[in-house]
Amino acid sequence: MQKNEEYILDIVGVTAEGSGVGRVDGMAVFVPLTAIGDRAKVKILKVKKTFAYGKLLSLVKPSKDRIQNDCPCFNQCGGCVYRHISYGAESQIKENKVYENIKRIGGVDMPPMPIVTCNPERYRNKAQYPLSLDGKVGFYAFHSHRIIPCEDCFLEPQIFSNITKCVEKWAKEFDISIYDENTNKGSLRHVYIRKAEKTGEIMVCLVINGEILPESDALVDLLLSVCGDSLKSVVININKKDTNVILGEKCKTVYGGDCITDILCGVKIRLSPLSFYQVNHAMAEKLYGKAAEYAKPQGKNIIDLYCGAGTIGLSMAKEANSIIGVEIVPEAIEDAKHNAKINGIENARFICADATTAAKQLAKEGIAADTVIVDPPRKGCSEEVIETIAHAFKPESVVYVSCDSATLARDIKIFSQNGYKLKEYTPCDLFPRTSHVETVVLLCKG
Repeated sequence: MQKNEEYILDIVGVTAEGSGVGRVDGMAVFVPLTAIGDRAKVKILKVKKTFAYGKLLSLVKPSKDRIQNDCPCFNQCGGCVYRHISYGAESQIKENKVYENIKRIGGVDMPPMPIVTCNPERYRNKAQYPLSLDGKVGFYAFHSHRIIPCEDCFLEPQIFSNITKCVEKWAKEFDISIYDENTNKGSLRHVYIRKAEKTGEIMVCLVINGEILPESDALVDLLLSVCGDSLKSVVININKKDTNVILGEKCKTVYGGDCITDILCGVKIRLSPLSFYQVNHAMAEKLYGKAAEYAKPQGKNIIDLYCGAGTIGLSMAKEANSIIGVEIVPEAIEDAKHNAKINGIENARFICADATTAAKQLAKEGIAADTVIVDPPRKGCSEEVIETIAHAFKPESVVYVSCDSATLARDIKIFSQNGYKLKEYTPCDLFPRTSHVETVVLLCKG
């Protein structure tokens, strides 16, 4: 196989990133924008030792799963990868992906419970947009920092588009400089929007390379003209570092309050710009409902590691005997404490520390946990944390909420080596049209 050669391929699988997989003489060829069941004419773009990358030239015979793409930015931005197939087909791919990782990496051949799905459109309550140097708001292209302008993303509320247009108009009118990551010069880096599903409250945060947002009153007036009373907070986030990390550590409020409030699983949740919060409200309630089903919190002492603003633990607090939440982000811990207070929850305690340090501290205090909940970042849990959970806390069960089934499967294997076996797991599609899928897992001692 050589670069620029063309082949007719049958697409028989999908990569973790959503590209179709065909084969030439046994070698895998990864082809974006193809679907299982396609027969496709493909041009080879790059050949590696054991696989190759290809480009779709034309369809010889389309898959039965194909649908008409409805987004002009699909094929370009790095968000959606499944707008060309039915949501049913996408859901099956994700369910299979989780199963194959649990089987191959975790070493457990156990089928999942049926994937939990939702409405795949307009579900996001948060978005972060970079800006091109000419002041256009958009998204990064796949595996790139090239910005693709986008007037309206179909994963987000329509109001987000109205807000970004206000920012573009304001930046152009007042000649606000745009940050250039190549020179570390310029002011405006990102536009960050949050919308509370139940209350309708909106926060607009501008990430800037500086301390002051010029002409902020004019921007607020524009935002009020499209958001009305829903606009509750306009914040600047200061990030002067030469980094790909979007948010800095310091925020300043220029209009309204420092936070907005949402209601999740019947619990009021305060959200600051730095708080972690699931981007799909409807599916978050289903996800946390499944976690509660696995945790069986009635009368139990629960430790909630990687707790963020306390959402999972607080959703179970009324039934549990006690909740101890652990999170490394100070602002998130303050939100969690506030969330407990405004909901009248007195049996919850929150600790600001990384999971490893907090686990050691609680173990030294002799804290006994009936159930441990973990909701780690994409990299999963450290082996040290898993060993502390298994041998210091010794809970009856562990409920693991994961955003990456590969690291989840790795951790399931480590938990198994420490006496906790996989009992059941359920994929939950919080991110329709993208390649991502969450999974809730029940691990039991013995």
